[in-house]
Amino acid sequence: MTQLAEKPTVKDLDKGQLIDLLRQMMLIRRFEEKAAEMYARQRIAGFLHLYIGEEAVAAGAIAAINHDDYIISHYREHGHALARGVDPGRVMAELFGRETGVSGGRGGSMHLFDVERFFMGGYAIVAGHLPIACGLALANQRLGNGRIVLCIFGDGAVNEGEFHEALNLAAVWKLPVLFLCENNFYGMGTDIRRVSSVIEVYKRARAYAIPAEQVNGMNVLEMYEATQRAARRVRSGQGPVFLEAITFRFRGHSMADPESYRRKEEVQEWRELDPIVTFRQKLEQDGVIDEATFQALQAEVEEVVNEATRFAEESPKPPPEALYRHVYEEES
Repeated sequence: MTQLAEKPTVKDLDKGQLIDLLRQMMLIRRFEEKAAEMYARQRIAGFLHLYIGEEAVAAGAIAAINHDDYIISHYREHGHALARGVDPGRVMAELFGRETGVSGGRGGSMHLFDVERFFMGGYAIVAGHLPIACGLALANQRLGNGRIVLCIFGDGAVNEGEFHEALNLAAVWKLPVLFLCENNFYGMGTDIRRVSSVIEVYKRARAYAIPAEQVNGMNVLEMYEATQRAARRVRSGQGPVFLEAITFRFRGHSMADPESYRRKEEVQEWRELDPIVTFRQKLEQDGVIDEATFQALQAEVEEVVNEATRFAEESPKPPPEALYRHVYEEES
């Protein structure tokens, strides 16, 4: 298989690439805000887990891997899908439960899937997708196609058995998988400091002889650089790498979360590190963008999200006979 050219390092990113990282984060933020609005208006049912505050992780990490590397994620995956380039209209339609959604309206918020983008799904079972990531990586290894798997999960997954089984298996077989833990310090409503004696998650990976490090998940360029470095090692055949992105969700665990477990002061402290605000300020200071450019980006993103919502609203619901599609029966 023909390999893509080496990804540019942070210092090599040109003006267009830097602006695109900002645009990507802005799109994720506005999409999530609109999804919250649609949920409140009862256009979206079931659970809805928003990614607001964590945009730098998705934008930076996914920009640093190849377009045909596999991505597999957890249930807070809207941002990952959008950063991967999955059509916003089809993502919103899936949230609406419409036939035009990426999963045909069957999966909803927690089960986005787009094989054409090598986006192998969000999974609602905590840590349940880590062994699947190993399976994808094993297939890549056997095929010798040069692809890696980016496996994204939250800190709530690290006390599950599948976490330890997957890391051990990946290390023993030297599988081409990059484990990325989004540590926002709260597994649902439980502070990681209340349930674990080791709160530096990356240290757990080192117990399986996997190279691991912490990354500032509120800084998109640091996420890009760390992921690029890790992906290069994984792709070279040296086995898995583990990144722990320190980040924070500005909203509750889900739309049904009263958020009684976090101090308002803590949330405000993290909001001051807003990855979009800080990156915009950096680009302005470096002369990459000005106020007019930022306003144009805002208008562009607003139009994309509004169009995605209109598409979802106007899309049909799956007909009753759709229940029988993609269901297999073994011949007797």
